[in-house]
Amino acid sequence: MNQTITLNDNRDSLLDALRGFAIFGIFFINITIMHSIFMFQDAYIGQFQDQVNLAVNRLLQLFFYNKFFPIFTFLFGLGLTLQMQAKMNKQQRYRGFFIRRMLILFVLGLLHCLLIWSGDVLHLYALLGLVSLALIKLLPRYLVFIAGCLLVFPYYGALAGMTLDAIPFVLEQSLIDYGEQGVIETIRQGTYAANVAFRWHEYLANLPMLLFYLAPMALAMFCLGMAAGKSTLKLGTKAWVEHFKRLAVLTFIVVNVYRVYFLWFLPETALYQSDVLKPWWFKLMFLSDVLLGLTYIWLIAWLWHHTSMNKILSLFALVGRMALSHYLLQSLIGLILFTQVGFALYQRLSPVECFTIAFFTFGLQVLLSFYWLKYFKFGPFEWLWRCASYRTWFALKRNNDDNVAYQSTKNI
Repeated sequence: MNQTITLNDNRDSLLDALRGFAIFGIFFINITIMHSIFMFQDAYIGQFQDQVNLAVNRLLQLFFYNKFFPIFTFLFGLGLTLQMQAKMNKQQRYRGFFIRRMLILFVLGLLHCLLIWSGDVLHLYALLGLVSLALIKLLPRYLVFIAGCLLVFPYYGALAGMTLDAIPFVLEQSLIDYGEQGVIETIRQGTYAANVAFRWHEYLANLPMLLFYLAPMALAMFCLGMAAGKSTLKLGTKAWVEHFKRLAVLTFIVVNVYRVYFLWFLPETALYQSDVLKPWWFKLMFLSDVLLGLTYIWLIAWLWHHTSMNKILSLFALVGRMALSHYLLQSLIGLILFTQVGFALYQRLSPVECFTIAFFTFGLQVLLSFYWLKYFKFGPFEWLWRCASYRTWFALKRNNDDNVAYQSTKNI
């Protein structure tokens, strides 16, 4: 590609680059889950003990797991807050509009969950978006405090256990009844209708993780994103980068020292085996992963302002402009790769092969974004969501009056 696209329509290109970066990292995790469901994932991945596959698994642990979902959620909360504040500053009504917007996203998420992949987060974002309406007028420091409490709260496991004990049936029982071989046969050879039914059972089995693990983390990231959106120091500016420089660098060092200690040295000690301390070691690892994800945001902003890598990051921005469409596209690619709809490769690939597919998929998404945005103003699902939210039809195709510039770039 010998061109890069510059779209002058009042969008923040750095925020788009961050969204694209989040989409990039999310698929490396999601493709692993699509390729082998949680219940049988450890056993399947455990078969690959060669050095290359072990290195890929360690790479995912160190730099991907629990990093990109928080970033994506943080940016969603930030974007929602900026939109609400813009309407409030113009003294426009915003509650009805955003309730409608979140309900549309909720329906889209449910359809995604049932028809394509059960690991959808859009319906969760929609519900948290409704919660954010009650929090929008809080000062940033209170939002940060709420986020901190949600992240450090130690008893989600206990709450999950109490809740599951109170339910008169076992959520994952229907999935257990399939058995590992039954799951493989259903996904590889079953009809599309059988796969839709399976996705429902898989969703129920994963519901405790959604409610007691992902939802608290997502709400915390929503609150941090809202705090950033309400701050007088705009996220991503040079002033913001300098303001958080020491904190970001210190956080990066501290969390990585702990993560290396946790992964390579702690399991060999008696402290790790303590029933009292062990849950806290994992809680600290979780917090370290989330904090490292937040330092990624600072690092991308620093690279954007202080290095020539902004030319590369502009490619991430192309994908970020269509983040919703690309999130759904990745799930569709997983459906085609792993189920009877396409190549039926479920549990037939190694971690290295999944990693490679995720990497080249993002390259494909960059190309698709480049050519799509030459002719259209919005991603397809962004356009549909916008039209339904405003209850009017917006022009999708570009015309000669649109302020669009294409610049030659020798380095890309």
